[in-house]
Amino acid sequence: MAELTQHPGKAKTLGNWLKTPWALSFALLAGAATLDPGNFRSVVEFTLAALGSTARYILFAVVLLAYLKATGAEAMVARAFEGRETRMILLAALFGGLAPFCSCEVIPFIAGLLALGAPLSAVMAFWLSSPLIDPPTLLITAGALGWPFAIGKAVAAVALGLFGGFAIKLLRRQGVFTNPLRKQQSKGCCGCGGPKLDTKPNWRFWTEAERRVKFREEFVSNGLFLLKWLALAYVLESLLVHYVPAEVIAGLVGGEGVLPIATAALVGMPAYLNSYVAPPLLAGLMEQGMSAGAAMAFMVAGAVSSVPAMAAVWSLVRPQVFAAYLGLGVSGAILSGILFQLI
Repeated sequence: MAELTQHPGKAKTLGNWLKTPWALSFALLAGAATLDPGNFRSVVEFTLAALGSTARYILFAVVLLAYLKATGAEAMVARAFEGRETRMILLAALFGGLAPFCSCEVIPFIAGLLALGAPLSAVMAFWLSSPLIDPPTLLITAGALGWPFAIGKAVAAVALGLFGGFAIKLLRRQGVFTNPLRKQQSKGCCGCGGPKLDTKPNWRFWTEAERRVKFREEFVSNGLFLLKWLALAYVLESLLVHYVPAEVIAGLVGGEGVLPIATAALVGMPAYLNSYVAPPLLAGLMEQGMSAGAAMAFMVAGAVSSVPAMAAVWSLVRPQVFAAYLGLGVSGAILSGILFQLI
């Protein structure tokens, strides 16, 4: 302790590390080793096997995301907000699931669009679909829950964007949300600038030194980001499968009908899980008896209600628009779960 006091930099570094998913993963494994040493090996083997089975998806996702960032592909998304309102809603819902934006980048991007006069309906379509799916999330979901579920989530993302966009368009015709923006807009949450809307993508990014550096930086940072969150996700899944009785999960969100799906959506909103943590954990819940429809509702509601997503909405728009965002999100999550269950 005296050494840490004499070297505050080390203490700060240790304090920062203790707040990371790595520290939580080690703490959970240490707890399992202490409280149930007989099952510790089984818990670790389950975690490593699950992580290994997803490794190819992680690698492909990291390469794809680094490529999209290095080429400047996000600039293409801005084109979705040009033209007729109906066309804008359709393209915004579609591109919302493809845009490789971090939660911080969405804020200045949306702020710029609203300031330039983009209709709230198209912005809402993008805002609802964007947190739900992106290329890495699609691949991680496929690795943990299978391609049918991953494709279903991608379809749900676009459908939710369309649902929200056209609902806002209808309400705007009735005179609602005539002035959606707050008087003073907040800045980005972490200092990273939003994508430049006038940048042209360069698909052959390796021809430019700056873009090659960008690719390398994104590959390393996103690789470490995905690895730390997925390691935590699979530790949690392993503990869930080993220690939570299946009948408890089945009793809450198992079985047929609307009630388990609505319950999962309502629980999923406040119990937000990182988009990369949710699929493995839901795989464990489904093994314990959670229905597919409830899992879909939980995932959709949780993504819409993520802290960065809600902070972005709240920082830019008036409370009525914020309430509409949450209402459309939870109702869309329930509808997604019901439809996925029927299919």
